[in-house]
Amino acid sequence: MTRATRRHLILGAAGLDLALGPARAQTAAEFPAKPIRVIVPSTPGGPPDLILRAIAPRLTATLGQPVVLENRAGGGGLVGTAYVARQPPDGLTWLFTTASHTNIPPFNDNVTYDPVRDFTHVTLAAQNFGQALVVHPSVPATSVAELVALAKASPGKLTYANANANANANANANANANANAGNGTASHIPAEVMKAITGTDILSVPYRGVAEATTDLLAGRVDMFFVGTQIALQHVRAGSLRALALTGRRRWAGMPDTPTMEEAGLPGFEVVNWFGLWLPAGARPDVVRTLHAAVRAAVADPEVRRQFDDLGLEGVAMPPEEFMAFVANQAQIAQEIARRVGPGTR
Repeated sequence: MTRATRRHLILGAAGLDLALGPARAQTAAEFPAKPIRVIVPSTPGGPPDLILRAIAPRLTATLGQPVVLENRAGGGGLVGTAYVARQPPDGLTWLFTTASHTNIPPFNDNVTYDPVRDFTHVTLAAQNFGQALVVHPSVPATSVAELVALAKASPGKLTYANANANANANANANANANANAGNGTASHIPAEVMKAITGTDILSVPYRGVAEATTDLLAGRVDMFFVGTQIALQHVRAGSLRALALTGRRRWAGMPDTPTMEEAGLPGFEVVNWFGLWLPAGARPDVVRTLHAAVRAAVADPEVRRQFDDLGLEGVAMPPEEFMAFVANQAQIAQEIARRVGPGTR
């Protein structure tokens, strides 16, 4: 198991003196009585960090306590997530992560928690407009239809980058880690869905992280990649990559000329990356309601909405009961994909 990467950062308004102050008993009426830790089970600087930076000042103002971000990377997100599952359900330790919460476990034999049963589901906070399907300019395809035709003409010849967005840069995991590095991630799931819908055989090339995969794509060592829109946009504008489609249900203003996968000829195709908030199992209903209301107010703030739009995101604030059903459904979908492709991905 990799050593967790930690970073402590006070987010939002002042409160360092509160963070260091003496502990005291917390009652329902005064929740939260102490600073809140938000565990992000990935390396610093990723989308979860950016989302928290946008909403933390509003959360601090609403809750009256500072919000402390702590990155605990390792195991593709498993280390930090398992840590939260073991904490007291007092509402003072949050898990904030991506769709990897449900997508990673079916592809990993070392999971020590259940993503549905072992957590209290607070809210879906945001989602993107899908991943961008980008190809190296040397690939003779300017549309999804042409890419599919190319894949069918030469089964197993085309390659896609399968990258672990939650990887620890200093990872030193088990012998199978590299072979399954990106399984269950936002680059892997849409590729496997596309292969299933189109009946194509496209070879998965595993990478420990998005940066490494992007470097190889730019060098032409891999043909295609389902990558985050912000990363795609800079390289598409530079002419170093070609965008064929987005995996969300509608177009993004940042790439207005890029069609959705459905518009590109794959009916019903919708795979988005989403970002949610959980507590350890057993949290009080009043605490859950308080936190959901705080997030709902934060993502509705005009300045937060502007920042989200720049990031290719939209705020959601899904109610807890609806979020729990959503997570259970996402976990079931991931399990089905894992059963179909097996522990490794061709």
